[in-house]
Amino acid sequence: MSNDDARHDRPIRDLSTWTVDRLEVFTTAQQGHELERIRVVAQSHAYRSDEPRQARLRWAELALNANERLPGGAPWGHDRKICQNFALRTWVIDQLGPATGSEWDPQALAADTLAALTLDPGQVVALSARRRDLPIERIGDLRRHKEASWARRPCVSAQ
Repeated sequence: MSNDDARHDRPIRDLSTWTVDRLEVFTTAQQGHELERIRVVAQSHAYRSDEPRQARLRWAELALNANERLPGGAPWGHDRKICQNFALRTWVIDQLGPATGSEWDPQALAADTLAALTLDPGQVVALSARRRDLPIERIGDLRRHKEASWARRPCVSAQ
């Protein structure tokens, strides 16, 4: 990595040209928005059909790693991270095949999906019926749950 690449006060020009080895090392020292850029680049490499399966899996693992390290303390950030994680895992299982005992295990993905749902269907129905009377924070909870549920929907069918 050149000195220009390591400077934190300037954006990296084009991460898409980096090797997975170089980007993995770079990722360990990054925080914030650079991790999102790394996630996007790694995920795009995972989607490329011209690379071997093992290389694509390695890129997908890097995307999950970068996503996991992104800030996500606020509810929307946390849900965005979960949706990104589940969407990529579902895609990998569907397109590259499952792998028992890994991130690419459909049973683990289904269990993680169910564990991430914070409201059961009965709670959602009850709260939705009186959504106009709810405080804005609770409406936000319902919206995040709805968006996260729809994003995760394909994950459950990946079993």
